[in-house]
Amino acid sequence: MMATRAQQRPDRAEPVRSGEQGRDFEFTSADFARIRDLIHRSAGISLSDHKRDMAYSRLARRLRARGLDTFKQYLDLLEAENDPAEWEAFTNALTTNLTAFFREAHHFPILAEFVPRRPQPVSVWCSAASTGEEPYSIAMTLIEALGDSGARQASVLATDIDTQVLAKAEAGMYQFDQVKHLSPERLKRFFLKGTGAHAGMVKVRPEVRALVRFQQLNLTDRDYQLRSQFDAIFCRNVMIYFDKPTQAQVLGRFEPLMKSGGLLFAGHSENFTYVTQAFKLRGQTVYELTRDATGTRTPARASTSTSTSSHTTSGVTV
Repeated sequence: MMATRAQQRPDRAEPVRSGEQGRDFEFTSADFARIRDLIHRSAGISLSDHKRDMAYSRLARRLRARGLDTFKQYLDLLEAENDPAEWEAFTNALTTNLTAFFREAHHFPILAEFVPRRPQPVSVWCSAASTGEEPYSIAMTLIEALGDSGARQASVLATDIDTQVLAKAEAGMYQFDQVKHLSPERLKRFFLKGTGAHAGMVKVRPEVRALVRFQQLNLTDRDYQLRSQFDAIFCRNVMIYFDKPTQAQVLGRFEPLMKSGGLLFAGHSENFTYVTQAFKLRGQTVYELTRDATGTRTPARASTSTSTSSHTTSGVTV
């Protein structure tokens, strides 16, 4: 009888860790350390020790797809070929996309109050668009706050490093369970109900989709190739994947891309107070640019409300 792949493989160089029995591929500490280094260098993501099992399960699919027997072979191939498509697949496999319509709902009334007072047209950047729920929630908020005609002049740039989730976002189709928590008014105004083969699905209406432009972007790139400024930037639940120096670099690149008095929306467990002086805390995980229209820094002032994220989380790895 032909020996199995596991039987052909030499003895492990290290003890088997809990949960690794029965795996198709050997996965050593050296393999994981190399993966951590590569994803940090390519995408700024800091993987903590407890993400070892996740890294194995997601990248094992790439080994099977490429017909490889070991993680060392795969990582050697990744670096030697330097194939953009494989690097994209590697990055897509290790990014996490947890999102929902109007997630962290306290931000959207703040945006709705803010945009009518801004010089028109208003522009918003959603820097971690994932599968589209967040940028579409922003677009719906702009329509509600500015009216149909006013919102037609507004724009939402939606970017993400993961091309697979961007493709889903551009399609704008979702299971009904993903929107059932929305009010009947919002469901009727902003979604089309699927029929036939699409029963149980909804699709964002064309007027919502028209506000949003999708684009791949890596937040750790030195130049985002963006030449316009934004009234608001949503960067929520992204910085927790970056170490403190990377957070500071990203925030430094945001600053010249924001209009005077612009708002930066962060995730519920993120705090930028100790990372940069470019933004001051305005409220619950909402920051305001400290530069005025002349480029002069405005003095920091105390927050008008208490943030539930007042403790620092800078440098947290996941």
